[in-house]
Amino acid sequence: MACFEAKVDTRFEKIANLHPCFSGGANMSRGRVHLPVSPACNIQCRFCKRSFNKSEQRPGVAGRLLTPEQAAQLVDKALTLCPEITVVGIAGPGDTLATTHALETFRLVHRRHPELINCLSTNGLLLERYAQDLWDAGVRTVTVTVNAVEPEILQYICSHVVLDGRRYEGLEAASILIEAQKRGIRKMAELGAVVKVNVVLIPDINDFHIPEIARTVAELGAAIINIIPLIPQHEMADLEAPDCAQLNEAREAAEAFLPVFRHCQHCRADACGIPGRGDLSHLLYDEHQSIIQETFSHG
Repeated sequence: MACFEAKVDTRFEKIANLHPCFSGGANMSRGRVHLPVSPACNIQCRFCKRSFNKSEQRPGVAGRLLTPEQAAQLVDKALTLCPEITVVGIAGPGDTLATTHALETFRLVHRRHPELINCLSTNGLLLERYAQDLWDAGVRTVTVTVNAVEPEILQYICSHVVLDGRRYEGLEAASILIEAQKRGIRKMAELGAVVKVNVVLIPDINDFHIPEIARTVAELGAAIINIIPLIPQHEMADLEAPDCAQLNEAREAAEAFLPVFRHCQHCRADACGIPGRGDLSHLLYDEHQSIIQETFSHG
């Protein structure tokens, strides 16, 4: 453990005590509300299947899509349902920076509730571009999903990237995404944000690569890492999810470089409440509220 003690600064400790997705203790005592405002994505991961429904418990899924104004107003109701909420997060259901909806929402929420932590989850493609805007909107924690730091590996995980209206595939797409993620993580860390990195563990594709990912993002300024198991679906529906032993081995390998978050529950993009005590989203959302959009765009 001594190898990463220098990474755990007072800023991270303060955030971890308040953020249920950064600390095991906070996971049982602090709440968060995820606002589903992001309708599109600018990359396509081979395991990603985004959807609107009320049954699946996984990222990329929400019951409906909200406008920034609707989402900001909903925070008041969420705080009434769960006064322990300390974090307003936006994690989809598309990528949070593929449109400006998340940034607009954070600006509104920060004006109404400056005491809350604004938290963004992103694939990182446009993180550097919007880093200062996010900081100015009160975003203090950022989660970036980094599934490889070598294009030769990432090309088997991410099929394409759309950047400024142009589509890239293969090694070129992987290289663009990796370099963008590196710049974005470094920029947000330099601004003062606490950065968590999520890694989807995919046996025989990136399982051996975990130490290199952890070492790289630690050097860029990430404060914590979260290794989550593959959910076999979409183009990876025929793959096996990692078992507990594989997951534990990957976490131990990453722990040589960064603290590891071990309580992730694959939360939906519209989750609400204290993660370790169950979800309150069924109480938060009005069944008769109109669904704004039911399709996704990948550029």
